[in-house]
Amino acid sequence: MKVSPSILTCNYAHLEQEMGFVKDSGADMVHLDVMDGVFVPNLSFGPPVIAALRPVSDLPFDVHLMMQYPLRLVDAFADAGADIINFHMECSSPIQETLDVIKAKGKKAALTLKPATPAEAVFPYLDQLSMVLVMTVEPGFGGQKFMEDMLPKISGLRREIDRRDLRVDIEVDGGIGAATAPLVAKAGANVAVVGSALFNANDPQSLVNELHTL
Repeated sequence: MKVSPSILTCNYAHLEQEMGFVKDSGADMVHLDVMDGVFVPNLSFGPPVIAALRPVSDLPFDVHLMMQYPLRLVDAFADAGADIINFHMECSSPIQETLDVIKAKGKKAALTLKPATPAEAVFPYLDQLSMVLVMTVEPGFGGQKFMEDMLPKISGLRREIDRRDLRVDIEVDGGIGAATAPLVAKAGANVAVVGSALFNANDPQSLVNELHTL
């Protein structure tokens, strides 16, 4: 399993050092949660912060757009240094047009499913994606409890991806740590977004190594 630490729970007064922490943990990429205060009832950061972080990390930037209208800012996030641009099926931007713009910018496209959205919603777009993100909490805030009833959704996605012989990662985000990562791995996920569990770990490298074995 690949590990994508979310900096949502890091110390924002020391972002450059926190990016070094993520790198030193052995993580595979950096998960950047962008919230607009409309799609979710919270705000985080936008393209200027991502652009500022880009020179201080050589890890892929996994940018998760929790935005009502992600299409409006796809170009800005791509230019800021995003490698994967991940937006929600439930947003108000046209899905196909948004995917087309992401790919035209030379970036990997991903789609996210909120807990209430069925796996089947993303099936028409699977052959255009590098990744599907299954939210295992309601998006908007870190530190929530893992929703175990999302496991069948992960399994359903894995079956469809394998049936069509596609190379699409399944990422999970929400309450992922040492206790829950084995459950999502068994269900078919292969990328774990880890926030609080990593930044509060006594031995972050050991945690990442443990997840890598799943």
